[in-house]
Amino acid sequence: MKSDSSYTFVRIRHACTPKFKASFLIAAILFLNLAGNVSYLGATVHNKNFPIAPAIQANVTFWEKIYSTYSTSEAVIHDKHDLTKIYGVIPIIDYLLPGAGQLNKPILETAKLRYSAILNHLAQGNPPRSKEEHRIAAMYKGARKSQLLKARESIRAQIGQKERFREGVIRSGAYLSEIRRIFRSYNLPEELAYLPHVESSFNPDAYSKVGASGLWQFTRSTGKAYMRIDNLIDERQDPIIASHAAAKFLKKNHTLLESWPLALTAYNYGTSGMMRAKRDKGSYEKIFLGYQEGYFKFASRNFYPEFLAALRVAQKIEQDPSLRRHKPTPTTTVRLKKHASVATISRNFKVNINTIKALNPAIKASAFQGKQRLPQGYQLKLPVTAQNQTKQAITIKANQNITKNRIYLQ
Repeated sequence: MKSDSSYTFVRIRHACTPKFKASFLIAAILFLNLAGNVSYLGATVHNKNFPIAPAIQANVTFWEKIYSTYSTSEAVIHDKHDLTKIYGVIPIIDYLLPGAGQLNKPILETAKLRYSAILNHLAQGNPPRSKEEHRIAAMYKGARKSQLLKARESIRAQIGQKERFREGVIRSGAYLSEIRRIFRSYNLPEELAYLPHVESSFNPDAYSKVGASGLWQFTRSTGKAYMRIDNLIDERQDPIIASHAAAKFLKKNHTLLESWPLALTAYNYGTSGMMRAKRDKGSYEKIFLGYQEGYFKFASRNFYPEFLAALRVAQKIEQDPSLRRHKPTPTTTVRLKKHASVATISRNFKVNINTIKALNPAIKASAFQGKQRLPQGYQLKLPVTAQNQTKQAITIKANQNITKNRIYLQ
């Protein structure tokens, strides 16, 4: 559930010296030949559910390197149709730094224009003038002028994800075992539990520019089919509730499309769109190679290869004995028999409001501001220290004009 974009900008951690660094990096682009940084991790077939067709092998390898080799302070300049064609790897301002998005824009555009000019020079039948031009000419040995001109229009920049991906593996420790259990309960392959590495890097607060939200990046329209989303509750923000929704959605996709490559691509592109693509082309591999309709662009075409790469890289990182992954937070669940405010629940259970907020991310700010009460029947997560009290009735005074109500927690 992401857009086609040549580069991605996200929230940041600490500051740098913008003007000096931008000037230095633009100059570096003109003098550094970093194509030698490309070293591939071999891709393998994970199992019969998630095959790696020959047509997507190079794409899987490309994304493995994006997740495991290239830093967040590097951008890979490549052909968006043929991911084996890497023009160069350029230094950028770490996109996790403040203001990096705007500062990196001219750096990336300068790099793309530079390689576009080289391809245009070669398309005119001119001989290579430098070692780098010889290298790029070798990529297109025997290519026609039209092919070189098309390549000139197909240059894309992809920022490395190495540090961000590792942080996602660390965060995943808080959720992955439970998500696996959920997927098993729906008779789904456990490997699907790794999909949030592609969607959100296991960040439950992730929010996209198109309104996709949470660990599984559900849009509002898709999410409403499986979860409660309104002005009080947005269950997309709860990693466990959203995981049940993702399992149901993926199971539906697989029932309709009859293959996991198609079902996973539909998670990004849409179920109806993939059903049309299947009717048109038949198999996943033919869709990958030749489907051009609608919004089936770079992001959708690469979604399944990204999943395969993320699965492989995450499992490798998990084997690192020095990795300290987050641990699940033990909770107990109570069901409200009557409406209740967060403040009242906090007072009666002696649980800090911030703790309630952290354990119940689906509850919107209005409830914590005292503007709305939680509804009857709502299942609330509380620390296990509150477990003994869940067996008792609590007396809540709603306001001075209403008699005491007994709200039972089951």
